[in-house]
Amino acid sequence: MVVSRESLATGRIAVGLTMLVAVLSVVTGVVEISQPGHFGPVAPYLPESVKQAAGFTGALTGFLMVFSALGMRRGLRAAWYSTAVLLPFTAVQGVVQTSIYSTPLIALSLVSLPVVLLTKDRFDRSVSLSTTQLSAAIALTGIQIYGTVGAYALREHFPAIDTVLDAFWFTLVTSSTVGYGDITPTTQTGRLFGLSVLVLGTASFAIALGALLGPAIEARFANALGRMTQSQLEALDNHVIVAGYGDLTEPLIVELRENDTPFVVVTPDASVPDKLPEETVLVADPSDEAVLDRAGIDHARAVVAATNNDGEDALVVLTARQMNADVRIVAAATDKENEPKLRRAGADAVISPAVIGGHLLMRSAFGDENSERVAEELLEDD
Repeated sequence: MVVSRESLATGRIAVGLTMLVAVLSVVTGVVEISQPGHFGPVAPYLPESVKQAAGFTGALTGFLMVFSALGMRRGLRAAWYSTAVLLPFTAVQGVVQTSIYSTPLIALSLVSLPVVLLTKDRFDRSVSLSTTQLSAAIALTGIQIYGTVGAYALREHFPAIDTVLDAFWFTLVTSSTVGYGDITPTTQTGRLFGLSVLVLGTASFAIALGALLGPAIEARFANALGRMTQSQLEALDNHVIVAGYGDLTEPLIVELRENDTPFVVVTPDASVPDKLPEETVLVADPSDEAVLDRAGIDHARAVVAATNNDGEDALVVLTARQMNADVRIVAAATDKENEPKLRRAGADAVISPAVIGGHLLMRSAFGDENSERVAEELLEDD
């Protein structure tokens, strides 16, 4: 997929607007809960309870939109869909809240919606859930449905349950082990059902906890081993992707560190993280499209192909150019005759360090006193 700078910029604007709407939705929701408004043409026709409910739902929608904005930042298509659904909802909530403070929320929601709709192609990454995460989602959803439906069907055994919301409240506080005690069964049948909700709910929350803590622990290990975590990869912006690691790229990495330039080293060599304990390393094939996508090829400032194998470098250059037509690509040619091939693959510049070094050594061996000065100038030139 070729990503233009204009598309990338528009995508970032969509993410920024979504996050701003999320913050405004939370703030106006909290204000509406404490101070129900009386502003707007629909204010006289709405009861106070509806306005206050719109405050609660507005705050909840705002938090949901925060997750949507974070998902869009990762390029997730599912996050784009949720944002496209939530934006009209926030605008409607702003109207129902009947508060003058909701006016910016309504306006920004309406402005953000067309921007988000026009950037659909920018968010094409699918959600990849692990088995544990899928199990957690299914277990949590299943126990809530089971408890709500069952409690409502057995409401004669629970004097305090009159509505579906009461049944859901009982299920949630029981399965999460909060147990307020405001809804209790009065018969043996009700108690047996309550025990089943308690046991199954505790198990589902334990699975969910494992699904959340598992990736966090994995990230800790990855960080300790010097490998990049997914959150670190997502934080990269205007960075340099260094494909390959060896004698040629070591000086480059030193220069990048000294200039505080963000970068990621992509190499299939699993021993590299041991050599770069403080660096950002993605152990994978740098010519793989999915790997370059994880490395942030769509918003990288440059790609350096230096795997010490001209054939592999050509694959890296070709893949990178297809994915981002505007990124600058520099390739290091091991053999001089491969320079034209690397240029045809899409490299903006091809440098043969061995040829340059050999040429300087030859000039120096034949008495050229300027060769050492030329080498020093190269090292000193930014």
